[in-house]
Amino acid sequence: MNDQKLIDALSEALDDEYRSRATYRAVIARFGPVRPFINIVEAEDRHVEALLRQFERLGASAPADTWPERVRVPESVAQACADAVEAEIDNDALYVRLLDHITDPGVRLVMQRLREASRDRHLPAFRRCAAREGSPAARPSDRSKRQPR
Repeated sequence: MNDQKLIDALSEALDDEYRSRATYRAVIARFGPVRPFINIVEAEDRHVEALLRQFERLGASAPADTWPERVRVPESVAQACADAVEAEIDNDALYVRLLDHITDPGVRLVMQRLREASRDRHLPAFRRCAAREGSPAARPSDRSKRQPR
């Protein structure tokens, strides 16, 4: 993978982490300290920082976070949980796709860890949230087995 493709992959991952963080912050602003949003938004901060460190290590400029002005806040906590389930499934697929092309060991390790956090911790937490709130997103779907778009 050439340097520009590596930076593009990092930028795509960072943009997705920015979006998740902004969305989860907006949910908290609207509905208060709802779990698991209050825990996972802190993890999203760490994800952003991990990716920013890779930009710094590579001597590249990271894109700015434009998501706070662009996110749509769901109408209910149930919908927020359902949306978060879908976002975490999409995040996992993003990392699967990006990791197919990443050869830089530092970037690869960071992306693998972020993927694992999304798949193994965030997705189950949001599924529990959806179940608690009565959303059908609590059940694993065929969507979680689909290939990335």
